[in-house]
Amino acid sequence: MIKLENITKTYATGKLSVEVLKGISIEINDGEMVAIMGPSGSGKSTLMNILGCLDVPTGGTYLLNDQEIQKKNNRQLAIIRNRELGFIFQKYNLIPQLTAADNVEMPLIYRGMSTKERVKRTKDALERVGLSHRIKHKPTEMSGGEQQRVAIARALASEPHVLLADEPTGNLDTKTSEEIMTIFQELNDHGMTLVLVTHDFDIGDHCKRLIRIQDGMIIGDSQVKNRISAKDSLADMNQDKAVVS
Repeated sequence: MIKLENITKTYATGKLSVEVLKGISIEINDGEMVAIMGPSGSGKSTLMNILGCLDVPTGGTYLLNDQEIQKKNNRQLAIIRNRELGFIFQKYNLIPQLTAADNVEMPLIYRGMSTKERVKRTKDALERVGLSHRIKHKPTEMSGGEQQRVAIARALASEPHVLLADEPTGNLDTKTSEEIMTIFQELNDHGMTLVLVTHDFDIGDHCKRLIRIQDGMIIGDSQVKNRISAKDSLADMNQDKAVVS
C-alpha cells in the first residue's frame, strides 16, 4: 500500500539548505499498525507530512496504492487526502463553534456527498468511538479524550484506506491514552492500516511494528514482540482503582 524509495526532503531558506530526510526507504502493507518514533528534530513529522500528502519529497519515489504521489498536482493531492487518508492530530483540530456531528460531517461536505449519506456516516462514526450521547455537544463541552474521539470519528467517517495519527495521545492522561489506543487497536484488528508518530515508547509498544528515525535516517525497523493490549491495561487500571476504593 505504501512504498517509499530513497525519499529525501530539503528545505531552503535563502542561501541555507537543510536536509531533513536523507534517503528514507520503507514499505507499509495493508493491515499494519506502525509506530514511527524519534526524538525532536529527527524528521518524523516531516516524514508524516509526506505520507499524508501534506508535503512532497525533494527526491525519491512515494507510491500510495500504486499512485506516484510526487507527480500529482495540488488538486489531485487534495482529493487523495480527502478520500484515501484519515488524519488525527495531537491538538484535535476541531472547530469550537460546531457540534461533534458537524465537525465529523465537515470533510464529507467537501467531498460532495449527499445529506443522507453524510448523516449516516457521521452517526455511525460517533457510535463507533462511543460518543453517540455527545453528538450535539461542542468541543468546549467535552473532555480532551472526548475531543480526540471526535477527531477519530471525523477521520473514520471518510472511510480512509490509511489512518495517520501525529502524537494522538500527547495531550492526554494515561487512562485516556489507553482508551484511545484501545480504539486504534480495535480498528487495526478489523483490518485498518494505522501509522502513528510518537515519541512515547509505551505508545510504540501498543503497535505491531516500530520504525525508529534519527537525523533524517531510519536506524531501526522491527516487529513489536510483546505488544501491549490497551484493553487489558484499562482492565488492570480499573481493577486497581476498585481495590483502592
